[in-house]
Amino acid sequence: MGEELRDSRLALGVSLDEMADELRINRRYLAALEEGRVRDLPGIAYATGFVRSYAQVLGLDAPEMVRRFREGAGVAAPPKDLVFPEPVPDRGVPAGAVIMLGAVLAVAGYAGWYYWSGAANRTSEEVPALPPRLEQSAREAGQPPLPELPPPATAPQTAPQTATPGPAPVLPGTTRPAQPGPTAQGQGGSSTPSLPPATPGQPVPPGGVQTGSSQPGSSQPGPAQPAPAAPAPPPLAQPEPQAPAVSPNQIVLRAKDDSWVQIRDTQTGRSVLSRILQAGDTFEVPEGGNLIMTTGKVEGLTIEVGGTASAATEGLIGVRRNILLDAARLREAQAGQLPTR
Repeated sequence: MGEELRDSRLALGVSLDEMADELRINRRYLAALEEGRVRDLPGIAYATGFVRSYAQVLGLDAPEMVRRFREGAGVAAPPKDLVFPEPVPDRGVPAGAVIMLGAVLAVAGYAGWYYWSGAANRTSEEVPALPPRLEQSAREAGQPPLPELPPPATAPQTAPQTATPGPAPVLPGTTRPAQPGPTAQGQGGSSTPSLPPATPGQPVPPGGVQTGSSQPGSSQPGPAQPAPAAPAPPPLAQPEPQAPAVSPNQIVLRAKDDSWVQIRDTQTGRSVLSRILQAGDTFEVPEGGNLIMTTGKVEGLTIEVGGTASAATEGLIGVRRNILLDAARLREAQAGQLPTR
């Protein structure tokens, strides 16, 4: 197991000191793991955690490496507690019999209470009817008094008037109907019988006198037609959202294959990135600062500057160290010419 850890680290081109700084584990513990010196490790619990972290950074199967380490260290797996089902003890009385007995006792108790309380011998007393005098008084008291209505108003007496039909107004575009001649009044079948003159003292019935405006032959002007509504204005076109502009000096790492990448600031020594980029992952490099990159598989990376792929990594394979992440130099680099410090 230790040889496999060392070979994987050397394949990535990472020293033991760099790996110790990345994992925050003492260098002598990592060396003890690679050389198989279990007695130099602090303890099985801590050593198991060291193996798991070391295997994850190197891209190995962490559970399998932990299992192999525990087998090699002589740590036996904890025994499993086997729990077997126990037979249920037999009950003395069936549950159905207990329920039935309880129901019988409840019914018997209710029947005894009903008998001893005297409810069975109770009779309803008949209420006598009310006397006729009280019944009449109650009926009269329940009816509200009727409101008094005002006397009807007397219609004013008006002198009889004879309405003379006049010519109806003719609208533009219509034809005036023909007026009947004076000879039509003498004909019995085609003339309307005249009403008798109203005598003084008799109210004139409403609607008895017809004016010229109520004759069926007259035409009335219809209501004015509403003006058509103005068409609604078309909706304004919404501007399409624009994609954010990419800075011309923005460096983006795009992984085509799994590759271990470490980016450090040479001025402060701070580690910006130290992990394995899976296929399809991207990482935007912070602008500014003196940043250098180390990768264990340069053919698995594509370096983009301002959205355009740089030709600096074309034709290169394997481990590459101290790559300058400078936008201008990466943009002008030829194929296979990585700028280094």
